[in-house]
Amino acid sequence: MTHPYLSVEQLTQRYPNGSGGEMTVFENASFGVEKGEFVVIIGHSGCGKSTIMSILAGLAESTEGVVIMDGAEVSGPSLDRGVVFQNYSLLPWLTTLKNVTFAVEARHPNWSKDQVLEHSKKHLEMVGLNGDVFNRKPSQLSGGMRQRVSIARAFAISPKLLLLDEPFGALDALTRGSIQDELLKVWAGTDQTVFMITHDIDEAILLADRILLMTNGPYARVAESVYITIPRPRNRTEIVEHPNYYAIRNHLVQFLGKRSKELAGPTGLVENRPETVHFDNTATIAKTKKSSVAV
Repeated sequence: MTHPYLSVEQLTQRYPNGSGGEMTVFENASFGVEKGEFVVIIGHSGCGKSTIMSILAGLAESTEGVVIMDGAEVSGPSLDRGVVFQNYSLLPWLTTLKNVTFAVEARHPNWSKDQVLEHSKKHLEMVGLNGDVFNRKPSQLSGGMRQRVSIARAFAISPKLLLLDEPFGALDALTRGSIQDELLKVWAGTDQTVFMITHDIDEAILLADRILLMTNGPYARVAESVYITIPRPRNRTEIVEHPNYYAIRNHLVQFLGKRSKELAGPTGLVENRPETVHFDNTATIAKTKKSSVAV
């Protein structure tokens, strides 16, 4: 039996409820992520998405359960896991370039100064930043540019797992779309494994190989694993024409609008693994076209 690159096993998180008892945010969550896969997780506020992200990053400990990545248990922060937050998390006293070189030097302490600079500049240019932007501090950058720096820094350290916590949530629609495209281009040229939180269904369909759907909390769980059966590369203006697009989108909307509440609550199961959902309307379309030609 083969094991996924990232394996979340029976993860449970409980907190004191202030009345001498406990509140269970999620319980016995189990799922896997394959190497090089881009997985997005969606759920309503309070279901524990960010808590799961923090546990994967090693920034928080679960009450029960374990996370295994590349055969080793995740314990504490590591440069093997890069995180991009919604609020950019740049060092305000450093320039754009130095925000990246600082991370690269930590990842590659034996590299020369020239190697660090070349590597850092290359990744900034990959997200559309160059020239005098290198010498600007975060306060001199737009929100979109700051997020580009965060993404460049994360990719520059070549983490085994890249964690994106609603990285585009604070951006306007045009900037958001531009950086989504740049993220896909950078990711396509690597074998990075990505785990991302978003509330945006259309963003999830555009970016993900697979979407994990969480029920409402408390006692939330990852109930479904929806495969995005739309080939890459994807274009936001053309993706809506694919025969699987609206089937996937309607399923996600229906789950979040109705079934996430209906399925909420404890299951009593020792292991809560998501149900696999797979849409493929291409065969039906092909058959219909063939019949039309025959007529």
